[in-house]
Amino acid sequence: MRDHGGNLDAAMARFGGGDNDWVDLSTGINRVPYPVGPLPARAWTALPTRSDMTRLEDAARQAYGSTAEVVPLAGAQAAIQSVPFLHTPGEARVLSPTYNEHAAALRTGGWRVAQVGALSDLAGADLAVVVSPNNPDGRSYAPEALRDLAQRVGLLVVDESFGDARPEASVARDAMPENVVVLRSFGKFYGLAGVRLGFALGQGALMDRMRALAGPWPVSGPGIEIACAALSDRAWQAQTIARLQEDCVRMDGLASRAGWTLVGGTELFRTYATQDAAGILEQLAEAHIWSRVFPYDPTWIRLGLPAPEEWVQVEAGFASL
Repeated sequence: MRDHGGNLDAAMARFGGGDNDWVDLSTGINRVPYPVGPLPARAWTALPTRSDMTRLEDAARQAYGSTAEVVPLAGAQAAIQSVPFLHTPGEARVLSPTYNEHAAALRTGGWRVAQVGALSDLAGADLAVVVSPNNPDGRSYAPEALRDLAQRVGLLVVDESFGDARPEASVARDAMPENVVVLRSFGKFYGLAGVRLGFALGQGALMDRMRALAGPWPVSGPGIEIACAALSDRAWQAQTIARLQEDCVRMDGLASRAGWTLVGGTELFRTYATQDAAGILEQLAEAHIWSRVFPYDPTWIRLGLPAPEEWVQVEAGFASL
């Protein structure tokens, strides 16, 4: 199994406690989810119609400030697994380190995959992947730089799964080159990962292919209703961004007092350099706080941001380090 956050069952098996005892900061998913109200009975009992899907596409297009075509999918992960089949397999390059499913999905799809460390190293690839903001170090790239890169690769995939708090930085906000596909996650920012919803944005034949790969009912009726409400709720979005920005400062303060150095992050997670990330993960786990470390760097630890009522437990956990 590939290395991921969100494996709280493994943490409980090793360190004890139940779901309600733990603060799971291993995923970078918003710990204050969008409030889901009552849903119409039809959302549960009927297959989604074309008009339902159009409502969802329009809501996403408005939320992301884009004029591109939108294809709803069963999470950004479903989009990642479709990407290898958008283009004839050849040489793919993935700007790394980053979310490991991109390279894994491409290899499974028959691509030769190279992981490179600089944006300029992607030039010349048949398919290039950039995660912006990047997971786990928060690196971001200006839309202009990505549009320039698109002229030097066959297909450019830009994963903006952690981009909701930085709408102005999206490459999908202005006219997108025809060889660019932007991936977006719904569940992370809205704190509703269980809805399993994401989007691909792009143009023409690429989106036709993405729809064909997705099949006739890629999104559930309840997911459509929840997302249409959340994506249209500008007040909740603004309040959430403001809270997350304040929480970033608070978490950075805890980390600094612990002697850690900020590597980078987004409004949904922070990544720090420490003396012994695995040892700190275990110390925090003893306080039932679950975090994320990385096999390629023994110093890096990543933490999501707690809900307001969880800060007391998190601050106590840091005090015990």
